[in-house]
Amino acid sequence: MPVKGLHFKLDVFGFRLNDFCYTTDINYMPEKEIDKIKGVKTLVVNALRIEPHYSHFNLEEALEFIKKINPERAYLTHISHMLGFHAEVQKQLPENVFLAYDNLKITI
Repeated sequence: MPVKGLHFKLDVFGFRLNDFCYTTDINYMPEKEIDKIKGVKTLVVNALRIEPHYSHFNLEEALEFIKKINPERAYLTHISHMLGFHAEVQKQLPENVFLAYDNLKITI
């Protein structure tokens, strides 16, 4: 199922496939779209950096988004070097939120 969001002013789409949702490159999602993905087991979402950005979620926004969706686990992707070192950032995240990395395999 397509899920609509915004990448600044550009409409973009993520997708929900059963209990998996992939939505990246966004900085906003309307509530009616959020309702479509609430309660998925696995969520992948972007978290570009700590500081705000005009077309992507920053870390705080991504974590707020994750709370709204309430997945069993969430993976942060589309991460820049400005987020920090992987191991240090991972320690600060909720226990069900993980930093994605190259070649990560997720069982869905």
